[in-house]
Amino acid sequence: MDSPSEMLRTYLVGLCMGSADAVPGVSGGTIALIAGVYERLIDAITALTPGNGLALLGAFVPPDPGEIRATLGEIDASFLLPLGVGVLTAVILVTRLLEFALDEHPVVVFGVFFGLIAASVVILFRQVELTERRHAVAAAGGFLLAFLLSGDLPGLADGGLLLVFLAGAIAVSAMILPGVSGSLLLLILGQYDPMVETLGTFVDRLAAIATGGDLSRLVDPGTTVVVFVLGGVVGLLSIARVVDRALERDRMTTLVFLVALVAGALRAPVVNVGAETGWSTATIAGFAGFAALGAALLYALDYYAIDVEIDTGTP
Repeated sequence: MDSPSEMLRTYLVGLCMGSADAVPGVSGGTIALIAGVYERLIDAITALTPGNGLALLGAFVPPDPGEIRATLGEIDASFLLPLGVGVLTAVILVTRLLEFALDEHPVVVFGVFFGLIAASVVILFRQVELTERRHAVAAAGGFLLAFLLSGDLPGLADGGLLLVFLAGAIAVSAMILPGVSGSLLLLILGQYDPMVETLGTFVDRLAAIATGGDLSRLVDPGTTVVVFVLGGVVGLLSIARVVDRALERDRMTTLVFLVALVAGALRAPVVNVGAETGWSTATIAGFAGFAALGAALLYALDYYAIDVEIDTGTP
């Protein structure tokens, strides 16, 4: 069981992950890897099985405090709950702030995130090895995958709730893959703007109900949000198990691949700034300056607070 201070730190990591996932081109998985909680996140998600769910329900009927504590420990609830609440808080609150910032100051936002990602690549690559051919192949594959996904790809036509479900499965599962942005994939699927707007409408109407608003007005946006979340749960549980098995089979190769994903994602902020403002001397200078600020911020956090490191499994 984590202490209150550890849970507060986990909540703050969740805030950062949720904020990152709200920005096309930035991955919450990158934040988890940088903060040193990535493998714990994977382990906790893979522990969420139907058996544990039924065991937890059974522990409450009738209430059995010992069994409840044991089951909550198995699913690492003291980690997952504050992390999830942090992510949810960021998605609800920070999405609107970032929406404004991206509209008004895209160079600032993407410059800072470019610096954060670049600095994390430098720090994390010092902790992995490229001593075998499979490591080099994994690094090249991870970099190319994130680089290609970070490009300007055409969106898809509206496919109704089925596309919303698929978008949720793809985007939320990408949340735990460093370098692969769930929001960017939503853009590719043509679902980013609709989902941001729908989530805002849902939150506004939910708040209005507390003051006597019409419940029926919640049905349409609520249906879309629920379908998206259901897709996200399916995708999240599936991809987490794939990553967990890969780490068990070949930890170093998997870690090299994941860190290379972060490196490949450096293209995303550049592409987004080019699409938003175009490139000029002033834009390049501003982008470089804010990138330097983002890198300095991460180095400061690494030195004083979050300890950027990954568990390579070596002594």
